Amino acid sequence: MSEVRVLLVDSDPNSRNQIKIWLEEQSYAVDTAADRDGLLERLSSDVPDLVLLDGDGEDKDVLRLVQDVKSRYEHLPVVIMTSGIDASAVAEGMRKGAADFVSKPIDLTRLGICVRNAVDMHRLLIKVNQLQSQYQKRGRFQRIIGISPRMQTIYSIIENVGATDVTVFVTGPSGTGKELIARAIHDVSNRANRRFIAVNCAAIPGELMESELFGHERGSFTGATSRYRGSCEQAHQGTLFLDEICEMDVNLQSKLLRFLQEKSFSRLGGKEELKVDVRVLAATNRDPLLQVREGQLREDLYYRLNVVPLEVPPLKSRKEDIPLLANFFLERFANKYGKYFYDFSPEAMGAMLIHDWPGNVREIENTIERVVVLHTGSEVTTDMLPPAVLEGKTEESVAGAGSAADVGEDGVILPIREIEKRAIQRALSICRGNVSQAARRLQIGQATLYRKLKKYDLSSQQLRG
Repeated sequence: MSEVRVLLVDSDPNSRNQIKIWLEEQSYAVDTAADRDGLLERLSSDVPDLVLLDGDGEDKDVLRLVQDVKSRYEHLPVVIMTSGIDASAVAEGMRKGAADFVSKPIDLTRLGICVRNAVDMHRLLIKVNQLQSQYQKRGRFQRIIGISPRMQTIYSIIENVGATDVTVFVTGPSGTGKELIARAIHDVSNRANRRFIAVNCAAIPGELMESELFGHERGSFTGATSRYRGSCEQAHQGTLFLDEICEMDVNLQSKLLRFLQEKSFSRLGGKEELKVDVRVLAATNRDPLLQVREGQLREDLYYRLNVVPLEVPPLKSRKEDIPLLANFFLERFANKYGKYFYDFSPEAMGAMLIHDWPGNVREIENTIERVVVLHTGSEVTTDMLPPAVLEGKTEESVAGAGSAADVGEDGVILPIREIEKRAIQRALSICRGNVSQAARRLQIGQATLYRKLKKYDLSSQQLRG
C-alpha cells in the first residue's frame, strides 16, 4: 500500500509539531500549514489523503471551509480538531461533510483511530471510482428504497431486463412506485441517455388518447392547428411507459397492438408510415387477467405486454422496509422545511409498523411530510401521527408494537430497534465500516447515521469485513 499523505492545518506551533512527529512515527507522510486561509489554493495543486483541520475560532467559518472543500473534493476526508465540541456543532459539521471530530487537547490514540478510519474511507472511495461503471449500475436503484427479499428480487429483475429491449409489464397497487421502477429499467438500459416518456392512460380523455400516442397532422380535427408529434414518436430510441394501461379504450388497444408488433404508425390525418425504435413498458394497478376476462384489456395485447411480468408488493407485505422509508422521508422533509427531526420514538415506529399503509409508499411519504410541516422537535412521537395511522389501535397495541413487530413473510417477530440496528450493521459490514458509504446506501445523512450508531452502541470499526 502506498504511503498515506496527511495535511495538518493547526495554528498552534507546539500542537502542530507534536501531532506531526507522532503521525510520522505511525508511518504517515505529513505536510503542515499554520492557518486555514490558503487551504483551498493549496489543495488545488496537491490533494492529500486526509486533512486534519484546526477547528478553533468561529464555527460558521470552519464549517463553511469544510463545505467548500467537500464541494470541490467530494471524497477527501476532513477531520476537525477543536477545543469546543458540542452536539449541534458536530451534527452541523457532519452535514457539511466532516469525516469526524477530535477534541483538544488531542488524545493521540483517539486521533490515530480517526485518521485510520478516514484514510480507509478515502481509499475505499477511490476504489469505488475505479469500479465506477459497476457502482453506478447499483446506484441506479438509490431512489428505490427497500431491503426486503421481495425488493431485492425486483432489483435483480431490473438488472437482468435492463440489458434487453423486452417489454415489461409492471403490476401492483397504487402508490407502490411502478413508474419509479419503470424509470430504473430505463436508467440501466442502453437507452439511458435517451428520453423516457411516461403516458398516464387514466389521465387523458379517450378521444384525445390516440393523438397523444401517435400524434396528428394540422387540420386533422377541430383544434388541430399544427402538427403534433405523439409520445411514440417523441420516445424514438428511448423508452415509452404506458401507465394504467387497462384504462385505455379497447378500440385504441388494437392500434397499440399493431404498433408494438410493427413499431410503425401514422399520425392522425396523415398518410406517411413512420418507423420508430422504442422500448415499451406498461403498468396497471388492477389485476390484468381479471381485466381480460371482463373485456377491459385485449387478451392479445396482454400477452404482448406481459413478456416479463414484474409485480410490486404492497408496503404491508414488506414491513421491514418501513423504517428505511420513514427515515428517508423524515430526513428529506426536515432538510426541506428547516426542521430538526432525525428519529422516531419506539411507540411511533411501532404504530407505523402496525398500520397497513393502503396508500403504500405514497401514503407514508405524505404522512411524514405532514408530520414535519405541522410539528417541531427532534423525535417523531405518536401524538404527531395522523389519526388514520393510529385508528383502531389501543394504547397497549401501540406500546407493544414499540418492542415487537411482524417484519417478515416467515412469521418471525423482531423488536423494532433490532430491525433498524440490523439494517445499519448490514450496511456497515457491506461498506467495511465506511460510515459515509453506509449512510448513502441506507438513504440517510451521515449525521443521522452517527446518532444511530451512538443510540445502538455500535462502532463502525467493529463491523469491518
